[in-house]
Amino acid sequence: MTELSTMDLVTLAQKQLTRRGLLRSAAAIGVAAALLPLADQFAGAQADKPLKIAFSVPGLNFPFFVHMMDLAEQHAKEIGNIEFVKLDGQQNGAPSSTKQSSDLEAMVAEKVNGIVISPNDVNALAPSIQTVIDAGIPVVTVDRNVTEAKTLAHVGADNVLGGELQGKFLVQILPDGGDIYELQGQPGATPAIDRHKGLTNVLAKQDKIKVVVSQTAEFARDKAISVTESALAGNPEPKAIVCANDDMAFGASEAARDAGLSIPIVGFDALPEALQAIQAGTQAATIEQFPGQQARTAIDILVAFLRNNEQPKQHDTYLNPKLLTKDNLGEAERAEEAGITPTGSPAAATPVA
Repeated sequence: MTELSTMDLVTLAQKQLTRRGLLRSAAAIGVAAALLPLADQFAGAQADKPLKIAFSVPGLNFPFFVHMMDLAEQHAKEIGNIEFVKLDGQQNGAPSSTKQSSDLEAMVAEKVNGIVISPNDVNALAPSIQTVIDAGIPVVTVDRNVTEAKTLAHVGADNVLGGELQGKFLVQILPDGGDIYELQGQPGATPAIDRHKGLTNVLAKQDKIKVVVSQTAEFARDKAISVTESALAGNPEPKAIVCANDDMAFGASEAARDAGLSIPIVGFDALPEALQAIQAGTQAATIEQFPGQQARTAIDILVAFLRNNEQPKQHDTYLNPKLLTKDNLGEAERAEEAGITPTGSPAAATPVA
């Protein structure tokens, strides 16, 4: 038998190790190749995973939330394989944080996969929303942001910017200034707070326009009538009335008309009735905040997370609001419902971080 040198022994050992490594690598590649079809099948199953999603709004007695709910449900059907649960937060004809909280508790018991919610009062609903999240159910807020709960994401309009658009419009149409009324929304609701803030941001920079009445009418038409009637008794000659939503604008218009006044009324929400009123000349302007696009975006974020474990690029997604007057009514999301020819999706609807 030939005696091997030390160098020969080292070379032989290296060959053995290399051969074993190749065999192991080949085995590993074979296993991975075998698993690839299973991974594809899993991804496909996840992409079409049946989901049960609840959508909660403060009250379906508000046209704004009816539209938002309808488009959310429609979008869920378009995506497919989603059981859509509609939750109406109103109780005895009015939005109720207690009712919304109870609905959330019920959804935890029903083991829904996810929830989209526009909370009646962000502070009152924060603990209930966090309880849902702690139960392992992701939550996306829409229109009203809940910063005191660890939600997956928030989608809304920039309401401060919307209020600023109202203020700039008033400055434009009232070059000589004058006294105006402001009808604020529901106390504690972030849209009401932010729209008031935006309006104040603009009006504080000038001294011709003065807000002589600033009072809540809780986003309600009937309350706007009574608030405006009371205001007219003490300050009978306003130059304009600015409102935090269109429903209040309708009430203010009615009260002003009954008092024999013809003054600019500015609303917010771009409801079909508001678009028609602007076209008819009984309302001066409204703010479009694209509630349908808000709802669709919120559903997309939630479904992407549930089916693909896809995290949103940022927590807050805001759509730029747009001032609508008689000159650009066709840019409204609901123009067609108002009998107005749509002119295409405005660039202002683009989501911004």
